[in-house]
Amino acid sequence: MFKHQHPYPPFIPEGTKKLIVGTLPPPRFTTRELKPDDVDFCYGSRDGQLWKILEKIFEVELLYDNSLEAKRQRVELLKTHHIGVCDMVEVAYRDIEKVNAADLGILEPKLRPLIPILKEHSSVQTLLFTGGNSKNGPEYFFRKHLREYPEIDFIRVSDTVPRIHQFNLDSRIIKTVSLTAPSGSANRAVGSMALYKKMKEENPDMDTIDFRVLQYMPYFKPG
Repeated sequence: MFKHQHPYPPFIPEGTKKLIVGTLPPPRFTTRELKPDDVDFCYGSRDGQLWKILEKIFEVELLYDNSLEAKRQRVELLKTHHIGVCDMVEVAYRDIEKVNAADLGILEPKLRPLIPILKEHSSVQTLLFTGGNSKNGPEYFFRKHLREYPEIDFIRVSDTVPRIHQFNLDSRIIKTVSLTAPSGSANRAVGSMALYKKMKEENPDMDTIDFRVLQYMPYFKPG
């Protein structure tokens, strides 16, 4: 079995209002075998699309390499917009014959204590799940974590994509948004969406990143 340890602690600067919640970076981030255009930070995989989406939302240009400057750019962008990152899985295992980044391959996950973390960071108002409630996705693991807190009701607010829920934590309402995953593997799902097909028909230049920008924009940069 391959031990898939999360390489980064939660990144929650003072005053964080929104928390990006995923699962785990690819295994090569655990073994420190980064590719030249990986960034040594949360969501730094060359195959991921989160930072390309945020570039467009916040109208910035970012480096894509292993440099300290690339990491610094991302840290400053998140701090400026009061955004943090706290993935759900601290450590998990994978079949040694199938060591890849697929969430479905996660075995024996040890989850991060997100509810206690939220209690420590009272400024957080929104959890932005980078994926939905499919097996081993971030919302799926959060729901599993909530079983430890039966007094907390996870209430559905909207069942259209991106699905929205909310819960009360110490008299504080926290909203959750289950965004379409910012991964290349999710592009097929995006391409099958009726809304994407309609928008693509109206604007042939649109791609799956543009679609996610429109979906993510109201939650990352409201107003």
